[in-house]
Amino acid sequence: MRRAIAPALEGRRFDGVEIFDPRLTRPFDPVEVAAELRGERVREVDRRGKYLIVRFDSGRALLIHLRMTGSLRDSDLADDVHRRALLTLDDGTSVAYKDTRRFGTWLLLEPESVEPYIAARVGEEPLLPAFTARGLGERLRDRRAPLKAALLDQRTLAGLGNIYVDEALWYAKLNPLREAGTLDGDELRRLHRAIRKALELGLARQGSTLSDYRLPDGSSGSMQREFRAYGRTGEPCDRCGTMFAKTRVGGRSTWHCPACQPG
Repeated sequence: MRRAIAPALEGRRFDGVEIFDPRLTRPFDPVEVAAELRGERVREVDRRGKYLIVRFDSGRALLIHLRMTGSLRDSDLADDVHRRALLTLDDGTSVAYKDTRRFGTWLLLEPESVEPYIAARVGEEPLLPAFTARGLGERLRDRRAPLKAALLDQRTLAGLGNIYVDEALWYAKLNPLREAGTLDGDELRRLHRAIRKALELGLARQGSTLSDYRLPDGSSGSMQREFRAYGRTGEPCDRCGTMFAKTRVGGRSTWHCPACQPG
């Protein structure tokens, strides 16, 4: 999403801002937030974990969390009942925010609040060179929570969601219910490689489309065609042929192979 929408926003000024859904900015008044955004010029569209960060020349930033079904489109989506906000840019174009389930959030932060806010909520980026198996081990050390729950904690690593944790654990041959702090060096190295593999494949396929999610050009992701574990109830494991097991970890539906990922 960041890669797709950045060319439409970077360098542009917000000449008009309309926020149609008060849930988007709560507890803040959407009329006041819209007024504050007008006149801001976009320096960069950034990302940390699951946050899109629209950074302005003023030093302020708009943090957008898309949640399950949020998306930004370089069109006004005038007839779409799920349009929640509209940005009119200084070149006459527009970008609309669509969100079917209405879980997404917008938060405008002052310059001094941007980095502290993000740092308190988001851990290391797993696709950066600085992410290592040793560093992953330090973050999991002494954690008694199930491995999947620890990886879903955004303070552990940035951006891992339910789908990609299941996929990474399948690649690494690790059980999602395993106590997070018990992994040895070899297991940590496997998990480190598997996390990167799952995320890089997801990015290459433009994500997973499980409902009516769309990218800014109106297209869908295709990662759902290549799931190795997630959602594969009643299907055999591609590696060993064992039927997948479904359980719940941290309140989230979870799939794993009982043979390849033993408890």
